[in-house]
Amino acid sequence: MPILLFLIDTSASMNQRTDLGTSYLDIAKGAVELFLKLRARDPASRGDRYMLVTYDEPPYCIKVGWKENHATFMTELKNLQATGLTTLGQALRSSFDLLNLNRLISGIDNYGQLQLPTHHIIGYLKMG
Repeated sequence: MPILLFLIDTSASMNQRTDLGTSYLDIAKGAVELFLKLRARDPASRGDRYMLVTYDEPPYCIKVGWKENHATFMTELKNLQATGLTTLGQALRSSFDLLNLNRLISGIDNYGQLQLPTHHIIGYLKMG
């Protein structure tokens, strides 16, 4: 089950407009929507889970976690507004914390865990 995390800059600077009058935030939202549409064409995307994180202060930066459905993700994406400061460092930290929490809960990274040292000792004793 792949997890795709989208970190969107929602600082006030994203209200800037292009020459065509589109805000930078609207361009970012459109890019995510296009990616999701293209990804949906791939049969392997059926188990995809999406997370949406913004530059807001934690815990408000987590707009959609991995348990939310696609409709919730799209609603939250459309409702994003550009306000506040650029807090890239904190946003990245929150993103990695969220991903690590998912990895811990789902047991993705279980190597080295639950390995009893006795397995290695028993193997050594049988050889020796």
